[in-house]
Amino acid sequence: MQAAVRFAVASGLTLSVRGGGHSFAGLGTNDGGVVIDLRNLAEVEVIDRERGIVHIGGGATWGEVAAGLSPYGLAISSGDTKSVGVGGLTLSGGIGWMVRKYGLALDGVVAARVVTADGELVRADDEENPELYWALRGGGGNFGVVTAFEFRAHRTRDVYFGAIEFPAEEASKILPGWADYLRNAPDELTSIVNFANPFAGGVDAPVQVMVAFAGDDERAAARAIDPIRRLGTVIRDDVTLKAYSDVLVDGGTPPAGIRFVARGAFVEETSVPDVLQILLEVGASERSPFISLRAVGGAASRVAEDATAYAYRQAELMFVTNTAGPEHVVDAARPALNAIWKRLAPHTSGAYANFLTTAAPEDVAAVYPPATHRRLAAVKRHYDPRNVFSGNHNVLPASNTTLE
Repeated sequence: MQAAVRFAVASGLTLSVRGGGHSFAGLGTNDGGVVIDLRNLAEVEVIDRERGIVHIGGGATWGEVAAGLSPYGLAISSGDTKSVGVGGLTLSGGIGWMVRKYGLALDGVVAARVVTADGELVRADDEENPELYWALRGGGGNFGVVTAFEFRAHRTRDVYFGAIEFPAEEASKILPGWADYLRNAPDELTSIVNFANPFAGGVDAPVQVMVAFAGDDERAAARAIDPIRRLGTVIRDDVTLKAYSDVLVDGGTPPAGIRFVARGAFVEETSVPDVLQILLEVGASERSPFISLRAVGGAASRVAEDATAYAYRQAELMFVTNTAGPEHVVDAARPALNAIWKRLAPHTSGAYANFLTTAAPEDVAAVYPPATHRRLAAVKRHYDPRNVFSGNHNVLPASNTTLE
């Protein structure tokens, strides 16, 4: 690993780091340069069972982690997909199925082992390289190759998980009711709403409310989930007790010639009604993108704003619009999509790096607000002054800032 970084730097070749290979923007590869593939660094080891401290290789996938920790009754709230890499998801956030109970995936990181741009292997934690430790938790792959993490895992083996579906015509009461309830719901409950799904009927697609209750207490789960069931006319309900390792799904690969465009933002409490109204109007139109809303808050919101480089702790919702199809279809849809986002702009903030299909300067500005960006730029200057690690939502090294 160290030799590969030194070779790329000495040769002046573009360097990319590949974990699970799920980067929507294709940031894990390049043409004509060096690609460091971490897949052989996939170990999952419980090193302190009493405290739940686990060692995870930087190339492991979340499916491997979930399977490896399950026999110990441990889990880490990650993403949705088995084949997503631990490193890529964690370094930019990790809004997973237990985010309201245990926070983001990056909130569980207690240390990381990093190969920096000069080819040195360093440890980053609260005491060693603390500014690098801060930056890694939200700053993406800007600062080096993370070869291993130490996480604090949770004592969770089973969760109540599944989908509750309602008729499309009830969306106008389901969405506001869902958002109002999740605002003060038990932390054990995390939920996502999907609607206007083109693969399930478009405007006629059911409103799908996905729920995950962290724990195996049937009565507690029912108390937490039943208020969602009472929001409307339930046409499907497959919520059941599952091993957490069975909740994550297999990742898909778009067919050749299909382009995928995702765009998302965060919503704070005061803007929720306006955003939901716009999305409901959009979702009722024939050419609506697929819309997905995630309730955040809970434990993620109780971490200090400046504790990590993840910048949107006070958001109540994070949502994404997804458009897919052949190149000409996506291009034809772009003006309408831009119009939607122009309406949403006054009521939203920022962006979640893991759900962006582009990495333009405006995306970087959305992911990292000014104060966060300035601090990241100072860390970048210290650990990667030549911007060797640029295949990401790139933070340029500060030109005249030194790291305290």
